[in-house]
This record gives sequence, structure tokens and C-alpha cells, in this order.
Amino acid sequence: MDIITGPDGLQRSHSGGSPANVALGLSRLGHPVQLATRVGRDDFGRLVQGHLETSGVKLVHGSVVDAATSTAIAVLDDAGAATYAFDITWALSDPVEEELRDGPPTHVHTGSIATALSPGADQVFSTLNALRPSATVSYDPNLRPALLRPAEQEREQVEQLVAISDVVKASEEDLAWLHPNETPDRTAARWARNGPALVILTRGANGAQAWWRHGSQSVAPVPVRVVDTVGAGDAFMAGLTSRLLRAGLLGGGPGTEAATARAALRAVTDTDRLPAVLGDALAVAARTAALTCTREGADPPTAEQVG
Repeated sequence: MDIITGPDGLQRSHSGGSPANVALGLSRLGHPVQLATRVGRDDFGRLVQGHLETSGVKLVHGSVVDAATSTAIAVLDDAGAATYAFDITWALSDPVEEELRDGPPTHVHTGSIATALSPGADQVFSTLNALRPSATVSYDPNLRPALLRPAEQEREQVEQLVAISDVVKASEEDLAWLHPNETPDRTAARWARNGPALVILTRGANGAQAWWRHGSQSVAPVPVRVVDTVGAGDAFMAGLTSRLLRAGLLGGGPGTEAATARAALRAVTDTDRLPAVLGDALAVAARTAALTCTREGADPPTAEQVG
């Protein structure tokens, strides 16, 4: 649960959590989505469940536990940007891990605290490795330094997750913190050469930059009146993933293996020019993020609103 304090000093509560926001965004864009998570049987937990289920997100069996729901306290500045403080316990229950392995998805997304905070982070990494033969993978480090060890101790884990992912999105702030002696552009380009088929570096109001093995392309920002930026990066990830899924460049379907989509994504990025299908996906991602900035909290748009 995000507990948000605005510049006016008023406090509001919204369902949050980076992978949960991506799940919500994908569901509103018309995809069947399940979320493997940890939510308490308390008032906050009931609010989170209601928020997700109203938009069609199903919780994986075992995600609701007899414990308090985690919270993130976000304080907004006059520009709507957030700084965070956390009260979080993170671990996947045994039923969640069993269900994921028994009925694997065709695409899996993860990131942020889920991939950084023990003991759950180790479970996530193990589960991703088990799912990768049957599912494509996307990852957003979405780093929260207040919860992490020094950057030099976090790098190996982040780089391992990048290496097994097909698509990675990261912010300039993420990469500047993680690799202070290397520009974010150089880090993103290196990742694209050595692992994922596509790496996106988001630059806030300055748009984004996409890297693939043989090239790079800027992504224009969409001008909007900003209410706050909470969940904007997650909305970008949802919009991007949605379009790549629909193009058959991520995931699978009846009779389609993940390897087919993975090979298709590699094939379209085997060029020095941005393929039209990726340009469309990035433009949709930018619109999805921009529309989210016009609302309070992580409240991504529907497919009809994105257009």
C-alpha cells in the first residue's frame, strides 16, 4: 500500500508495488494477468486485493497470508516526484511457488523490491530460471536504495537478472546509482549487447532511449499536465509489454513456445534501424506513462484511453 503525502500535507492511500502496478496496467490493457505476491489479511490487504481484482488481476493461490500488508510512504515534491520510506516484508509462500511451476505463464515480469529484498528475492530468481524455458521475461530494476545494500553489493544480482531477461527497462536514476562510474547510456548499451534483446532507459520528462544490439533510438515524451509521477515507469513497462505481446515478440499462445517469440524479438532487433513494430510499442508505452502522470497514484489507463 502506497501512503502518499502531497505538497499540501494531505495524506492519501493507494494500492502500489511496482510489479503489481505492471500487472494492473497489463490487465487494463486487455491481457489475462496473474500476480504472485504477498498480501496480508488486514484492511490494507483487502484494499489492495479489491483494487487489483476490480481491474481483472487474479492473485496466485497462496498470495494472501496471515501477516500485515507491506507499506511504502511516498512524499511528493512540488513537481509531483516521490521519495519513499518502506515497511516491507517479502517472501513467496510455498503454494505460490508450486502453482507457478505447475501452471507456468507464457510471459513473466518482475522487478524492484521483489528482486532485491531477501528472502523473497532468492525465490524470485530461482522461479525465473525455472520458468524461462516456457516464458519470456521482462525486468525493471526500479531500485529503492533505502532498502538496499551499497551499490557495489547489489550489482551482481541485478546483472544476473538482466542476463536472463528478454526486455529490460530502467530509469536514469537506477543506473546512475548502480554504476556511478559509467554513464546510464553506456550501461544500457552494454546490457543490450550482452543480454536482453531490448533495453529501455527512461528519462522522465525527457522521454526515453531504446537500445538493441545494433542500434539506439530516442523516444519522445508525451506532454501532459502532471499530477504526480507515481507508477509512471510501471505504466511505461505495461504499455511496452502489451504491444510486444500483441506483436508476438513476447510470450506465447496456444501451440506457441516462448522460444518462438524470443527468436522473433531477436530477429526484429537484428538491424541498425528501429523496426516499426518496436517504434509503435515505445510510442504506446510513452502514452501509457504520460496518462498515468495525469492521475493520483499508480492508476494506469485502459486500452481505450491509450488508443
